[in-house]
Amino acid sequence: MDSIIARFSVSDRAAARVAEIVATQTEPAALRVAVLAGGCSGFQYKFELDGAAAPDDLVIDAQGARVLVDPASMDLLAGSQLDYTDALMGAHFTVRNPNATSACGCGTSFAVD
Repeated sequence: MDSIIARFSVSDRAAARVAEIVATQTEPAALRVAVLAGGCSGFQYKFELDGAAAPDDLVIDAQGARVLVDPASMDLLAGSQLDYTDALMGAHFTVRNPNATSACGCGTSFAVD
């Protein structure tokens, strides 16, 4: 499992924001990062709070934050980093994905060759 953990990372900014969000929940929670078919480029990222990890999930604990990734999504997220951007146009989670060969202008949809 350690080799898989090295393939997906969480930035300090993303870990801090996940920890802030989870702190407001009444039940223990983690941020689930998933890749789904769809969007204008073929795949899209999905971010949601999840109360429990599935037995085959990759679980990343970073600075008090927990991030979950399912195995199917991990195939498309190898080498990626979860980050958090707080800019003039809004704040949001982003994935820096070296596997994406193109991306939509919305920033949540991408393609792979």
